[in-house]
Parts: sequence; structure tokens; C-alpha cells
Amino acid sequence: MSRSAQFAKPGLALTAAVFYVLLSLSIKERHGYEILKYVAANSEGRVRLGPGTLYTTLKRMLDAGLITELTERPKLANDDARRRYYKLSPRGRTELGAELGRMQHALKLAGKRRAPAST
Repeated sequence: MSRSAQFAKPGLALTAAVFYVLLSLSIKERHGYEILKYVAANSEGRVRLGPGTLYTTLKRMLDAGLITELTERPKLANDDARRRYYKLSPRGRTELGAELGRMQHALKLAGKRRAPAST
């Protein structure tokens, strides 16, 4: 199964890297380095993406239709022409919502397991 096909299976958990990239783009459009910083900060360092891993992940996400590359660049004073900006696609938003739902369900089940047995 190709990595892109992984995103096509409903209910399949996303990798941590893909989850955090989708989460970062659900807030705003970002360029690669900004995504990298978001993932490191918001995963509290648990997800570490080097540039090679990040851009490979972004390519796979583009191929799977989870994200799109912006065709018009933001009008920023300190912009670098080499930057590529990405945004969440409708499919990416759906996949992120499904993943958050899967996580909520798992937490609910885990909470029930931890509940003390009734006497």
C-alpha cells in the first residue's frame, strides 16, 4: 500500500507528523519552516521533523489531497521567494475531524477502563 493510499482508509489513525501538520494548517496557511516550528512547539518536542522528513510528508499530503499549495503568495514584508505556502484542503479538514473524533472516542473508552469497579 502506498503512503498516499493510507489517507484513503476511513478510521485509520494518522501519523503524528501528519496530524500536527494538518492541525497547524487548520489554524492558518503556513510555509514549511513555520509548520516545522508549530509541530515542534505544539507537540512539546515529541514530534521532531527535520527538513527532509517535513518536505517528504508535505509531498505525500499534497499527493493525497490533504493539503494544497497556495498559488498566490501572501503579501509579507519579510517574505522569501523560495518559500512555498500550504493550506488545508476540504479533504484534509475532513481527515483531521475524523482523527479528532477517533481520539475523543479512544479517550472515552480509556476513561471507562480507569473507572473504579462498582461494588
